[in-house]
Amino acid sequence: MFQSMMTPVLILISWTLVMWIWMYATRIPAMQKAGIDAAKMREKSEMDVLPRSVRQIADNYNHLHEQPVLFYALCIYSHLVGVADPLNVALAWGYVALRIAHSLFQAMVNFIPVRFALFLFASICLFAIGVRNLLALFG
Repeated sequence: MFQSMMTPVLILISWTLVMWIWMYATRIPAMQKAGIDAAKMREKSEMDVLPRSVRQIADNYNHLHEQPVLFYALCIYSHLVGVADPLNVALAWGYVALRIAHSLFQAMVNFIPVRFALFLFASICLFAIGVRNLLALFG
């Protein structure tokens, strides 16, 4: 199970759903407290009155729909063409662990230099998977 390239994909998708729940569990009460009627909203900027701690969680949920798309594609590619060797699987798990750490850090602390470091190390894992797939293709 943990040797599959697809298990980290499932875990990151599951984590994204956890962040979705966390986002709405904090956003809806904050909107009610701020008197925001979602049915009457015309601009996203109306959400700027929400506490920063609530917006950080929503920001991270959005971030989980950006770069991880490349991760999903690379993992599926690796799995389908047979480049899901132990190193790529380890890199995939590293990416997932770092993205979960990034989520928790952004949602709870949000100190940009640490967030950037977590993002950078996750990106290195992603680049390594991509380069290894290219090497397998052309090598």
